[in-house]
This record gives sequence, C-alpha cells and structure tokens, in this order.
Amino acid sequence: MSVNAYQVYKRTQVSTASQGELLLMLFDGAIRFAHQAREHIEKGELEQANERLLRAQDIVTELTVSLDLDTGEIAQNLYLLYTYIYERLVQANIKKDLEQLDEAVNMLEELRDTWRQVVSKAG
Repeated sequence: MSVNAYQVYKRTQVSTASQGELLLMLFDGAIRFAHQAREHIEKGELEQANERLLRAQDIVTELTVSLDLDTGEIAQNLYLLYTYIYERLVQANIKKDLEQLDEAVNMLEELRDTWRQVVSKAG
C-alpha cells in the first residue's frame, strides 16, 4: 500500500470513528510512541527517543484537556491519572529513564484496556 493510500485510509478511519474508538486510537498512539521511544533509548538514539516521547506527551495532553471536569469524580480522577502519566513521560524523557517510561506505558495500557471494555459494551 502506498504512503498516500495509507494516509487516506487513516483519515477515513479517524473521520468515521465513534468517540470511544477515537479515544482508543489516542491510547494506542501514545503506547506505540512510548514503545518506540524505549527502543530508541536502548539503542542510544536519544534525539529519536525525545521525538517519540514528545508525541506520547502530546497525546496524553490531548486526553487531559478533553476531559469535562464538571461531569464529576470520574473525570477528576482521570485528570489526576493523566497528569501523573504525563509527568512520568516527561521524567522518562529528561532522564531517559526506562523505569518511569515503563510505569507510564503500563498505566496507559491498563486505561486503554478498561476503555476498550467500556466501548465494546456500549456499542
């Protein structure tokens, strides 16, 4: 598949996805970038690791700012979790610390799996 065809496919996938599916795509993206960053850190490719971690951080920021904190305790707890994950990603990036990166990835994977269950039950 050519790069152009892939881009069209991804654009179509995003534009036709439900809110729940978009949320899962965001989690998958953050996790994918974090895994890529880990590989770059292990290879000593620090600039590429930084780039991937910044992308993961951007996604977590998007998850955070999309919360409607007026909806109650769940949104407020998610805000705290997303903020914590973001801080782990920042520290992993600054120190190239695989332990903090792994902690962030584990939390992202748990949240993604939980949301996946919610999305599948909802529709």
